[in-house]
Amino acid sequence: MGSSGASGDLEGEMEVDAFRRLFPLRFHERHLLESIRPDARPLGRARESTVALGAVSSADGSALAKIGHTTMLAAIKMEVMTPSSESPDEGCVAIDFHMPPICSPFVRPGRPAEVAPVIAKQLSDVISSSGMINLKELSLTTGKAAWMAYLDIYCLDADGALFDAALLSAVAAFSHLQIPAVSINEDGRVVTVSRADGDGKQAKDPVIKEKRKLTLSCVPFSLTCILHQKYILADPTAEEESVMETLVTVVLDSSSRLVSLYKPGGPVLAYTSAVQDCIALTRHRVKELQKILNEAVSDMEVD
Repeated sequence: MGSSGASGDLEGEMEVDAFRRLFPLRFHERHLLESIRPDARPLGRARESTVALGAVSSADGSALAKIGHTTMLAAIKMEVMTPSSESPDEGCVAIDFHMPPICSPFVRPGRPAEVAPVIAKQLSDVISSSGMINLKELSLTTGKAAWMAYLDIYCLDADGALFDAALLSAVAAFSHLQIPAVSINEDGRVVTVSRADGDGKQAKDPVIKEKRKLTLSCVPFSLTCILHQKYILADPTAEEESVMETLVTVVLDSSSRLVSLYKPGGPVLAYTSAVQDCIALTRHRVKELQKILNEAVSDMEVD
């Protein structure tokens, strides 16, 4: 009896899996009728998320962020540069987003993913418009030297809501960032203390004697939702995104101020009520992510 029951369960699972592959939209819509998703989440609930700071020891700031299976590794490298004449007392932030073939079966070797530069541009726009980083804090000597923060984000697993995970990893990496100490060498150039010691030229007293943290304000967090018929699904998986194509990404800062709202097309119109519902879900999500980030920072300080 036991073996026959197990055989029946296996056949049932195979039938469900076959139906899911052959009729993916109908499969998901059957779950929507019950206000549940294939992974057993309610429609408005995001996946479990984690943040680990200091994931890359050679970087000045780094973090590993996970939302469900979606995984992002962010690393920041600081370099001294000459500021532009338009902003002589400001530094810069340069962001690059990478999707290696290991992150998804849809990313082919030798062919960069089309979504990568789009996400990089979104990240740059959000971090700039949110006011999270005061670029004047990256200045060293007005008109002569400032910091360039190179932020590289690597997608290790692409299972939906890529921008949300990328932004979380970026914010976490900047929270972990330690700006290096710098000094002036014999040539009058501002260099990091470690580099001044290694190039054989005697350094004067450090301009900045020790590493320091970057002051962050108005930290942005995001939530991507799917609009399908009358339903709103928070934090979609890659499978859900491929089946139900209308996405809305809301970005709020830590004080619930709207930073941006992004809707890259799709067959469903974003009516005012739907947008308001997405914003309400994002407010709740911001509190969750802020708590996760605060706990990661506290754990790092304890260590």
